[in-house]
Amino acid sequence: MASSPRPDPRDFRKRVTAREPVLGTFMKFTVPQPTEILGQIGYDFVMLDEEHSPWTREQLGVAYLGAKAYGTAAIVRVSRPDAASILSVLDDGAIGIMVPHVDTAQKARDVASWSRYKGGTRGSGISRGGDYGGAMGPGGIDGYYEWADGVTTVIAMIEDAAAIDNIEEITAVEGIDAFFLGRGDLGLSLSNVKGPKPTLDEAVKIAAEAVLRNGKALAAVCPSLNSDDAKAMKDLGVTVMLTGNDQAFMRMSAAAQLGHFKTLMKGE
Repeated sequence: MASSPRPDPRDFRKRVTAREPVLGTFMKFTVPQPTEILGQIGYDFVMLDEEHSPWTREQLGVAYLGAKAYGTAAIVRVSRPDAASILSVLDDGAIGIMVPHVDTAQKARDVASWSRYKGGTRGSGISRGGDYGGAMGPGGIDGYYEWADGVTTVIAMIEDAAAIDNIEEITAVEGIDAFFLGRGDLGLSLSNVKGPKPTLDEAVKIAAEAVLRNGKALAAVCPSLNSDDAKAMKDLGVTVMLTGNDQAFMRMSAAAQLGHFKTLMKGE
């Protein structure tokens, strides 16, 4: 059971931009219970993976409620990097978004614009994300816009060779709070480049240095936090850490218990 009191999930953006260490994991199962369990034990956030799992809008809505009930921030890795996709998850109650394959400064500017009211192009509407009008307060609709912009966390993924070429311009874009080092796809993208190219480690270092130089938070995933890789990511400056995913947690735990069972039945 997580200790009380928990940070308010709507303070998640403040925590990220202050580079407070926060821990989350990817959620593949399209049901709320794993999110509730992780919130209960104290994870700071969950990354509901719409890109690589069959989440529907309705299922995501239920997962937001599960996250809210147990004090964890619900972020969605959107499957489509467009204004409509970002609007729907934020209106429905997500604390923030993560957008794949941001490989140009213009894409970064678009993501920031679609996610913000003031200075952006997010469509005006108040539903669950705005407490059905309860978040409006005495400042009226303009006060709501300012509040919503202040609590919405925006993360862009650096996972393409082209992004490394444009990294300084991308990471300087205002309105992006953190950049995620997508090392799997970045390695694949680099392998497809013809001619001279950095190694994956070199590209990750180039990206990380640019992110931190431009005052943004750095994010990454490590399958195990008890590893040299996790230590290397921490030393690189990663403060938004993800570990594995709910499917992997279940598989590893189940495999371990199966091994224990076989040992037990052999009498060893």
